[in-house]
Amino acid sequence: MDNSTVLPTLKKDKKESPASRILGKAGLYLILIVGAVIFIFPFFWMISNSLMTLGETITRQVWPKVPQWINYKEAWDGANFSKYFINSVAVTLGTLTGLLFTSILAGYAFGRIDFKGKDILFGLFLATMMIPESVTLIPNYLLIRGNIFPLPGGTWINTYWALTVPFMANAFSIFLLRQFFAQIPNELWDAARIDGCDHLRFLVQIVMPISKAPIMTVLLFGFTASWNAFQWPLLVTTRDTWRPLMVGLYGFVQEAGPYTHWLMAGAVITIIPILIVYFLTQKQFTQGIATTGLKG
Repeated sequence: MDNSTVLPTLKKDKKESPASRILGKAGLYLILIVGAVIFIFPFFWMISNSLMTLGETITRQVWPKVPQWINYKEAWDGANFSKYFINSVAVTLGTLTGLLFTSILAGYAFGRIDFKGKDILFGLFLATMMIPESVTLIPNYLLIRGNIFPLPGGTWINTYWALTVPFMANAFSIFLLRQFFAQIPNELWDAARIDGCDHLRFLVQIVMPISKAPIMTVLLFGFTASWNAFQWPLLVTTRDTWRPLMVGLYGFVQEAGPYTHWLMAGAVITIIPILIVYFLTQKQFTQGIATTGLKG
């Protein structure tokens, strides 16, 4: 038998039937729908309860008969969220500024500059990612109190610096940027050197504009971590002077007691900024990935 007649027959046998393709897609869509429902339901339940009366939350209704938008105002005023919100904004902006500054410079140094002991130092940075946060909690607290070495002002407890300085450097952010900066073609550096660029000018004018994707990733992760911080701010603040929104929400939970509709309204208020930042930066993040023009 001629091979030319056998090969087309084998290819036809390997093709999937339309019914099997439909069943495969149906199964995949079913799994995705179930997963979406599982992830969305807690948010739906939170928003629904935030619009109910106290009686409706007790009877466990699915949706309020009449949305009680006044719950958000009562939760905002009752928990003094205006002060906590301003504190969270100030702490988050300060943390992100320091995080981007240290991560970009350190990532560029590890990715583009050769210096003695670079691999050992970078390995130590990566090793810190394996250490649980609870292990470093007490040493960092003693450092902030000034027990390890003297600090300006004696102690940073109940200060802005205690909430920002410990998080202005992050091993994961440095690692992420280092991996991307190392992939930039050396031809760009050679061309920049011909034009008289040093490392700082090359970083600012060439590297950063084509590194929007990883920088935006660092920004999003840093914002989420700083905005949602609870354990550390609760530990280093004993007054409301610099307490952020999450700690304020915890205090509101203690005071409000069984008023579930106010608690859920407060929870919705705390996540609104994260959703806004995500939707504002999503398009830029996607464009940064599409326009880098670099291949790993």
